[in-house]
Amino acid sequence: MRLTFLGTGTSFGIPVVGCNCATCTSRDPRDRRTRHGALLELDGGTLLVDTPPELRLQLVAAGVERVNAVWFTHVHADHVHGIDDLRVFTTRYREDLEAWAPEGMEEELHRRFPYIFDPMVRPVAGTSKPEIRLHTLRDQVPVQILGREFLPLAVPHGPLSVLGFRTGSLGYITDGKRLPPETLASLQGVEVLVLNALWWGNPHPTHFNVEEAVAAARAVGARTTYLTHLTHRVLHQDLLDRLPSDIRPAYDGLVVEID
Repeated sequence: MRLTFLGTGTSFGIPVVGCNCATCTSRDPRDRRTRHGALLELDGGTLLVDTPPELRLQLVAAGVERVNAVWFTHVHADHVHGIDDLRVFTTRYREDLEAWAPEGMEEELHRRFPYIFDPMVRPVAGTSKPEIRLHTLRDQVPVQILGREFLPLAVPHGPLSVLGFRTGSLGYITDGKRLPPETLASLQGVEVLVLNALWWGNPHPTHFNVEEAVAAARAVGARTTYLTHLTHRVLHQDLLDRLPSDIRPAYDGLVVEID
């Protein structure tokens, strides 16, 4: 199993428009962070995690030729508003794309993208749209995706419940504020863990800061933890210098091989 971090930034992206801070003007390519997205290459195909606004650019940069399934963690704009970029796959391969979204969020996707999800809306002859079949995810109810079992894991994100997952030795959590007991228990034994983290200090109401993410990583006990969903308040090299050796900042384009 191979994990590729397509985008490791927050909803503003980095550089932030009009910002001249040290991170936004950094020449280190690891400090350029597009909105959250990831790719899992499995024996049965490729799973895309979220469809951020820069999705087309991310897929081109990563050399992705095909996506076989999609996991939506939640419906915030920075996680879904690149959904139309899936059209290239359903047009090229002439088959529907299977997608999974948390229970209760399907209605919001239908409301925002009726041209995709309303079966009565058909593209004009000679044009196309993403052809997506949407399935429901429920916390702690395993699902089979591309021949592999995934366990949806709920984390609080303000009024929403975001669904990360565990598959094999990988635990993946984004946009969470804490790990509820049942989620924490389900993550025990993972070798690689992904957590969101905004910045040092100044706790945020809906996301981990770096200190909280480190504490959560310690509670899980993974061999290696990668931090994603990072803001322009943190430089990649500074994070590397200050974090424990088993906790590392991810960056756009990072590839991790997982047993």
